[in-house]
Amino acid sequence: MDFNWLRTFVIAASNGNFRKTAELLYISQPTVTVHIKQLEKEIGATLFQRDGRNILLTEEGRRYFHHAKKLLEVYESGVADLHSYQQGYTSNLAIAISPLIADTILPYVLKRFITKYPQVEISVKIIESKEIEQAILHEEVDIGLSCLPNKESNIFCQHLYHDPLVLVAPHDGFDAESAIPLDEEEILTSNTLMTHNHPVYWDELCQQLKVKYPTIKMMKVSQIHITKRFIIEGLGVSILPMTTVRRELLEGRLLEVQCHSITFPEAKTYALMKYEHSIQKEFLQFLGNFRI
Repeated sequence: MDFNWLRTFVIAASNGNFRKTAELLYISQPTVTVHIKQLEKEIGATLFQRDGRNILLTEEGRRYFHHAKKLLEVYESGVADLHSYQQGYTSNLAIAISPLIADTILPYVLKRFITKYPQVEISVKIIESKEIEQAILHEEVDIGLSCLPNKESNIFCQHLYHDPLVLVAPHDGFDAESAIPLDEEEILTSNTLMTHNHPVYWDELCQQLKVKYPTIKMMKVSQIHITKRFIIEGLGVSILPMTTVRRELLEGRLLEVQCHSITFPEAKTYALMKYEHSIQKEFLQFLGNFRI
């Protein structure tokens, strides 16, 4: 069996149109028809029926579609693994990283790791912390860097580091010598506080803030990088992990506001694994050499 026939069948079954299939595969429409006819002859079943300009799977086609997808996935995975080996890679490491963690020093760490371990092929998935544990359980990735600890007992969880929180505001245009120190109460009562850009600490923190400042205005913004952009544009302030705003503070795009009446919790970062294999251990050991 020619796997090109399978690929054509799977794509045609997915979009229900031979013309679109031809465009996606960069082949002619008659070639699509030939592939389907050859596959039907090979397996002894009619896979499609016409419905005007579109095509519909027959009962046999629907039944075979799931098997065809699996066959194609196994074939393509084998080819990809062979090409990876030919390029000098001898092992793979799939990492799931929350968007918040991906926005820190981690790109620098990954670059250093790839330089030291050129034989390891790295793949990275950026997914929310609440979804990382399931990706680990289903073995979609080898290791996860998450803001949340494990819930499942068969997942290994290693605490990596604590991250202090800081109240940040847009730069006020003054230099460090002439600027008046920013006042916590004024900042929090005269600006909108952007919340829930971290999956852990905001519920507890919001309760504290509402007790201390009953008139405080809040707005939920789910992503850290959007929150920072909004602050820089003057839309409000937020309380963020230091690692996520260190660069903006050093470059003067954001200002830190000292808080004395609010007890900030700490943000934490965890490594999650289903298996403690050597490659995972090497990566965590390497990661531990850096202060993120």
